Amino acid sequence: MKAGRMLRAPSVFEDVVKMICTTNCSWALTTIMVENLVGELGKPFDDSKKSFPSPEILAGTTEQFLRKAIRAGYRSPFLLEFAKKVANDKLDIENWRTSELPTNDLFKELRSIKGVGEYAAGNILKLLGRYDYLGLDSWVRGKYYELYHRGRKVSDRTIERRYIPYGKWRGLFFWMEMTKHWYVHKFPF
Repeated sequence: MKAGRMLRAPSVFEDVVKMICTTNCSWALTTIMVENLVGELGKPFDDSKKSFPSPEILAGTTEQFLRKAIRAGYRSPFLLEFAKKVANDKLDIENWRTSELPTNDLFKELRSIKGVGEYAAGNILKLLGRYDYLGLDSWVRGKYYELYHRGRKVSDRTIERRYIPYGKWRGLFFWMEMTKHWYVHKFPF
C-alpha cells in the first residue's frame, strides 16, 4: 500500500547513501545499487538476509569496487568520502534527527556533502521530519506539470510559489499532492 509514504531507514547514514543513489538515474538503477551494497557489503543476520553496510565497511572499500561491483558510477567517490567522514567521526549525522539548527542551516550542512544536491538535501530533510523544501526531481516535476499545467513545463520557482502558503509544511503538502494518485482509489477521502 503506497499512500505517499517516504520510508525512513534506521540510520541517517543509510538514508543519505540511498538518497545519493537516487540522483540522476532511474528507480531501477537505484534499486540495483542498493541491492548491490547490501549483497556485497552487508553483514548476514540470518540465512538469506543481510543488513545495510555500516559506514566503516563502506569506507573500507575503494572507488573502483564501488564503480564495478556496486555500479555506483560517478557517485562512487562521493559515497566513499561520505562513509569515511562518518566512520572517522568527522560528521555526526545521527544528531541531525534532533538538531536544533534552523532548517536552512541544516540544509546547507547537507549540501556540503559531495553528491548531495538540492533535490537530495530536500528529501533527506523530509526523512528528518522537516518539510521546508520540496525536493524537486524529474519525476515530481513531471507529475506537477501534468496536474497543474497540462504537461507544459514551468520553472521551479513557479512550482515553489504554489506551496509558499503552507510554510514549513510545504514539502509535505507537495509530496502528498504528487503521490495522491497512488492511494485515491483505495482510500477515497
